[in-house]
Amino acid sequence: MTPISYDARRSALYTPEQRETLFVAGQAYSELQLAIEGARLAYCRAETDGAQRQRLIAALERVDFGEPELFSDAATGTQAFGAYRHADGTALVAFRGTQPEALTDLIIDLQANPVAWNQPGEPGGRVHAGFARAARAVLPAVRQWLDAGWAHRNELILTGHSLGAALATLAASVLQPTLWVAIGSPRVGDAAFAASLAAKRGVRIVDCCDAITDVPLPVFGYSHVGPASYLTRDGERVQNPDSAFIRADRLQGIAQYVAAHALEIDAVRLRELADHAPINYARAYF
Repeated sequence: MTPISYDARRSALYTPEQRETLFVAGQAYSELQLAIEGARLAYCRAETDGAQRQRLIAALERVDFGEPELFSDAATGTQAFGAYRHADGTALVAFRGTQPEALTDLIIDLQANPVAWNQPGEPGGRVHAGFARAARAVLPAVRQWLDAGWAHRNELILTGHSLGAALATLAASVLQPTLWVAIGSPRVGDAAFAASLAAKRGVRIVDCCDAITDVPLPVFGYSHVGPASYLTRDGERVQNPDSAFIRADRLQGIAQYVAAHALEIDAVRLRELADHAPINYARAYF
């Protein structure tokens, strides 16, 4: 597999769906790789663009998944897709992250006051109000799709990037995934909510300087779910490093970024934002 280079371009951050899929037909991929590329593919505007829908279908076909089911809520601007692989009984549900031009997404992100996550089936604790509203808008349709067609599945992978990571985390608290993957996730809820997911198999990935993973601030009662799988400035994986390691790596990463990309016209100005691009997460796993 050809190594993926770090991508500082604005298109990598703001329109990640433009890049061709990383999936290669006939290649075997781990659950984590399926989740990471699935989260990036969730940015395909399949609900409104026929060409992008076909691109999503073609990408999933490369790893033997059937035609995706699309989940969309206009009021909250929430989108996700579900796909099923008959060969091994794997269901994949991927939630889309924030689209910068979508006002509905920005409104959801800004509704950061904590609210109770205690409706029927929800485990309790308090979570980000906007994330809760978006998750509740599509989870009934996701559950119906799973129960109607794929109740006897062998695996359920929930995934998402950014806002999508927050939604995947909330979905994991009410469904029974075999794996949930949160890529570049903001904090979702309080310690009580985080504790409700402790027994479920999940991975929360943080890419070096990614500023989105540091909001909302803990002072408002927010706590991350589980330890971090941290990606260093060079894309190496380190499990749950201490704060001193992260601080030193981030400082070196910022200096490295300025030296390499400061004069590039199409580069994101800050590494704290460029590291959030989905492809810069994928490069550590493909």
